[in-house]
Amino acid sequence: MATFSAKSNKRSISLPSRSHPATERIEEELNKLKTWEFSASPTAEAVYNGLLGLCELHKCMGDLLNLPLTLQALSQCQNKKWVDEILDKSVRFLDICGTTRDIVSQFKENVKDVQSSLRRRKGDLSIEASSTNYTSLRKKMKKDAKSLITALKRMDHEEVVAVMEVDQLVSAVIRMLREVTTMGISVFQMVLVFLSAPISKPISKWSLVSRLVNKGSENNVNEIDSIDVALTSLSKCGSSEMEKIQFVQSKLETLEAHFECIENGLDNTFRCLIRSRSKLLNVVSGQ
Repeated sequence: MATFSAKSNKRSISLPSRSHPATERIEEELNKLKTWEFSASPTAEAVYNGLLGLCELHKCMGDLLNLPLTLQALSQCQNKKWVDEILDKSVRFLDICGTTRDIVSQFKENVKDVQSSLRRRKGDLSIEASSTNYTSLRKKMKKDAKSLITALKRMDHEEVVAVMEVDQLVSAVIRMLREVTTMGISVFQMVLVFLSAPISKPISKWSLVSRLVNKGSENNVNEIDSIDVALTSLSKCGSSEMEKIQFVQSKLETLEAHFECIENGLDNTFRCLIRSRSKLLNVVSGQ
C-alpha cells in the first residue's frame, strides 16, 4: 500500500445545503484524515494519530445520530437494507480491531522479555534465545497482519446496497456512515502495514553502522525495523558489549512506549466501534 488509501481520498460526501454543525464536524474530521500523507512505511506516531482521528470521527457520527432530526428521519426510512450492510461491516471491524489489539499486546510483552534478558545479561546464549523468540514472533505478527489486510481489502471492494431515498438528510447520513467505514478501513490498513514491516535481513557491519548513526532519516524509519537493526548490532558493531546492550535497551524502551500508546489507541477505538454500533442499532429500532 503505497499511500494511505487512494480510494478513500477520492470519495467525498455531498451534504445538505443547510447542514447541521454536527455534519460539518464529521466533514472536517474526514478531511483531516484524507489530507494526511501516509507512506508505505508508516511510523508509530502516524498510526497513533490515525487511531485518534478515527475515534474522533466516530464520536462526531454519534453526535449526529443523537440529533432529534436525524432520529426522526431515520425512523421513517423505508428501505433499511443499508443498515444491515453497515452493521455487518461493524462486526467485522470489531473482530479485526480486537485481533490487532491482541497482536500488539503480545508483541509488547515479547519486547519486555527481550529487555529483561538484556538486563540480566546471563550470557550470549540467553540474549540469543530472546532475540530468536523476538524474530519468530515478528514473523508471526507479519503473517497475521497481512491476513487482516487481505480481509480489509475484501471489505473495501464489496458492493454497497443501492439507496433511493427522497429525504436529503437520510441520504447524507447514509453516505457519511459509509465514508466513516471507508476511512476505518484505511486507518486499520495503516496500522497493519506498520505491524507487518519487512524483517531486516543480515547486512554488512559498515552498512549497519551507517543505518544506526543516520539521524537525518530517523523520523521516517519504521520503529519495528529499527529494532531489527539494533538487535543485529549486538553481534555486528565494533563497540563494547555494554555500549551495544545499552543502545538496544534504549531502542526497546522506545518501542515499548510506542506500542503502549498504540495499544491504548486500539482500546479506545474498540470502545468507539462498540458505541457506534449500539447507537445505530438503537436509532434504526426507534429507541
